Amino acid sequence: MLAELPALFLTGPRASGKTTTAVRHAAAIVRLDRSAEAVAFRADPDAALRDLAEPVLLDEWQVVPDVIGAVKRAVDDDPRPGRFIVTGSVRGDLEGDLWPGTGRLTRVPLFGMTMREQLGLTTSEPFLDRVASGSQLQAADDTPDLRGYVELLLRSGFPEPALRFGTEARRRWLESYVDHLLTRDAEQVDGGRDPVRLRRYLEAYALNTAGIVRDVTILEAAGVNRKTGLAYERLLANLLVVESVPAWTSNRLKRLILSPKRYVIDPAIATAVLGLDVDLVMRNGDLLGRLLDTFVLAQLRAELTVTNARPHLYHVRQREGRLEIDLLAELAGGRLVGLEVKADASPGPDSARHLASLRDRHQEAFVAGVVLHTGPRTYSLGDRLVAAPISTLWA
Repeated sequence: MLAELPALFLTGPRASGKTTTAVRHAAAIVRLDRSAEAVAFRADPDAALRDLAEPVLLDEWQVVPDVIGAVKRAVDDDPRPGRFIVTGSVRGDLEGDLWPGTGRLTRVPLFGMTMREQLGLTTSEPFLDRVASGSQLQAADDTPDLRGYVELLLRSGFPEPALRFGTEARRRWLESYVDHLLTRDAEQVDGGRDPVRLRRYLEAYALNTAGIVRDVTILEAAGVNRKTGLAYERLLANLLVVESVPAWTSNRLKRLILSPKRYVIDPAIATAVLGLDVDLVMRNGDLLGRLLDTFVLAQLRAELTVTNARPHLYHVRQREGRLEIDLLAELAGGRLVGLEVKADASPGPDSARHLASLRDRHQEAFVAGVVLHTGPRTYSLGDRLVAAPISTLWA
């Protein structure tokens, strides 16, 4: 990609591996979170960029935001490929017309490691491509049971704790990570926010991860007003800690709920904020289901940009609960794949009734419905409906 484009903008949560990836492709490295290296860029970013060997890696751009304008001007003057790699742990105003990177920096999202990456199983097709092509879904070797899945989601997708640490060191790392986000990172992006109240807000958000919840529920739990709550959600989204999955709409379905479904970006962040271990998660049925849903989304999200079917993810819910689908992938050409996530080792046809309803109303567009579960077997639940272990995501 860098061989064809002048500037790449790598975004992702802190410690997700952006810098490690970018360093492999850079001839010059500028770490803007180091004061000594940032001085020249604060004084005159255009001059500081000149004469650096290219590609230039500008790490943690949000520390010196004016560097984006300097990259924009450099690309305008000389748009040849392979000039700049910009990384940051802040989303930035990527959709805004006034953001200077618009049209010059190509965004490349990098999220935490999937289980497929952690296990070194990088040769198989992305899950949604396999479903779209009608491939048989197989469980991974040594597929976990329910407790095993909880242990995996507590591992996180962050390379260091996932690959290097045991349970206790991982817990301490994640708690420190959250503290850093809510104090130093939050202060850097939006100074003046009370870290205690911000933590309460994130706790309320984590309790409702993978939920379609009214704003007032989170606001009351956090003890903040609407204006402050909206500012906190925007801040956490900019820090790439939380995200929303939009509602899907169809003229064949009436009374759809249009509110987004809220997620914490990594289920291990949610458990770290809430102070939960495996046993506590296993004893909370509602939160267990939410965390499994969050875990599944984390596996899918990281594959979206490399999935040939070019999926967009949504959720579906009608009022009065007449139709609820955890995740809906709309593929190229309007094809549909519905996903349900169940903390159940052997879900029956009733677990696929909403997928069946979607199939019956969208016969031509409907490719498949998959009930992802915590058991070991794959089996049919009806026409284009299948129950498959969650581990098929990385098998």
